[in-house]
Amino acid sequence: MSAHPSRDPFRVCFVCTGNICRSPMAEHVFRARVEEAGLGGLVVVDSAGTGSWHEGDGADHRTVSVLRSAGYGHDHVARQFQPEWFAGLDLVVALDTGHLRALRRLAPTPEDAAKVRLLRSWDPAVADSADGTGLDVPDPYYGDMDGFELCLEMCEAAADGLLADVRDALGEPAPAP
Repeated sequence: MSAHPSRDPFRVCFVCTGNICRSPMAEHVFRARVEEAGLGGLVVVDSAGTGSWHEGDGADHRTVSVLRSAGYGHDHVARQFQPEWFAGLDLVVALDTGHLRALRRLAPTPEDAAKVRLLRSWDPAVADSADGTGLDVPDPYYGDMDGFELCLEMCEAAADGLLADVRDALGEPAPAP
């Protein structure tokens, strides 16, 4: 990730399929990390979906339940990612490899395509896997609550590494140990 050019907010958008399960969960987890780090005025966090099926809907009730139980915010209105958004975003975080491919195809320029990364690439437990497997956050929509809880665990596991990269891009010093 390259250095951020100014003190304009660093903009991150998390993207999944319908923007009602995985991406709103990642958005709320990361927003909480940003606020805890005192970077709320420097980082803007949102989410979207690759499709329009749920535009205008709130997050899935199971997403809301898992977020609420873990102490996170959960206000959300689903929307579809638009290619013109790339110009205003510093980072587009895909929740699985299908989203990664779709977003890179939508990117107007190679520089915009380079803004797209998989969320779990910041998870130290899987980021360095030799074959790149294990980087998808599985879609919990058709399953039970266990899938939503696993999604939250995966979002939390990647959040600190992502925050460190955003902090670096902003030129913000890491917190003292």
